[in-house]
Amino acid sequence: MNDILIPKTMGSKPLITITMAALCALTAPQAYADGGIAHTGLQFGNIVRADGHAPIGVMGEHMHKKGEWMLSYRYMQMGMEGNRIGTNSASPTSIATTVPNRFFGAPGQPPTLRVVPTKMTMDMHMFGAMYAPNDNLTLMAMVNYLDKSMDHITFAGGAGTTVLGGFTTKASGFGDVKVSGLYRLYDDETHHVHMNLGFSLPTGAIDKTGKILAPNGMTPTPRLPYAMQLGTGTVDLLPGLTYTARADDWSWGAQYRAEMRLENTNSEGYSLGDKHAVTAWVARQWQPWISTSLRVDAITQDAIEGIDPNIVAPVQTADNANYGGQRIDVMFGVNLAGQKGMWRGHRLAMEIGMPIYQSTNGPQLETDYIFNLGWQKAF
Repeated sequence: MNDILIPKTMGSKPLITITMAALCALTAPQAYADGGIAHTGLQFGNIVRADGHAPIGVMGEHMHKKGEWMLSYRYMQMGMEGNRIGTNSASPTSIATTVPNRFFGAPGQPPTLRVVPTKMTMDMHMFGAMYAPNDNLTLMAMVNYLDKSMDHITFAGGAGTTVLGGFTTKASGFGDVKVSGLYRLYDDETHHVHMNLGFSLPTGAIDKTGKILAPNGMTPTPRLPYAMQLGTGTVDLLPGLTYTARADDWSWGAQYRAEMRLENTNSEGYSLGDKHAVTAWVARQWQPWISTSLRVDAITQDAIEGIDPNIVAPVQTADNANYGGQRIDVMFGVNLAGQKGMWRGHRLAMEIGMPIYQSTNGPQLETDYIFNLGWQKAF
């Protein structure tokens, strides 16, 4: 965790190679004189600048002119492998032999966690649209499609270190729909501030099931734990505040964002913990068509409140207390902006990074890397 990340999953290397080739082929360098005053979209005067938007992993960070639309697609992959408790690593054997099972006493439940997740990959496809009814307000909507996969080890019986076998659970489908508005608070030639305010609507499933390998050797198909569900099940408030600035070949910014549950419980009897995050970045434009960025993202989230009575298993992900914590990520990004012809106004960008600090509430899989890839087109 102390080295610069090179993703271990195979899917990542060809994906990054193809992405970089596409980025380089998007456009060629063009020479322009930047004499215009920046507005809040991608174009500055008569120049389309690659750093006209924040890094692709930042949502709702820019506004548009009256009547302008923007369509976007983002792909995000998060890879998790290995476990930790707080800030310390934890092996599957130590979890299986020492961590209490909160469901002990219920029929068939052993005293410790006998099923341990070892790896998880989450792929998210995000489709978005923005529209500005006037210069001070931009409306935004986003829907995402999720594909989750989690590997597990099952230890035999109620005690000991004998491994019975392994299994993988999967869940996929559309997640929650998010709608929001961005309202301009301040704007001049260098600095811009706007307020973010929106809602997340509970359209994602929270009743997904999957086949597991139990410590007694049976293979039932129960409801999957909270981490494998596709939505929150609650209406959530999405407040935020965004600051951006640009001067010469540099741009920078910061954003606060939150997810706050407006309902105490969802239809299954629980609610995810509130989440708060602060991110800050700096970007350098090398030519109008290309910029690079460095970003730090700090996230804190509370544990789950309440419990789904259908999620009962000797695995850490079934315990509502084993969710949330704190994490700080460092992200490196590349942004390209098409300058001429059919490519003008198109933006293609990527970010890749890893945590430099993680502290979990109870045993949890640790995050290894985050990869973002996105396309945007304003018109």
